[in-house]
Amino acid sequence: MFSTGQIIFGVLFFIVFAGVIFFSYRKDLKLHRKYYKGSLYILGGFIVFILLLFVLKYFLKG
Repeated sequence: MFSTGQIIFGVLFFIVFAGVIFFSYRKDLKLHRKYYKGSLYILGGFIVFILLLFVLKYFLKG
């Protein structure tokens, strides 16, 4: 389905993209800690809410 050149390009693109994202995150780590303090609680709340929806669907389905 994909040629060898396309697969090589895709793999190299993914490696370079992941590297740029990683180094950008490391560079801005101090700002992330300052401005996004407590954001893990919000993420946890969303996950609990979605799990609660699945549990309700399971029990109400019957």
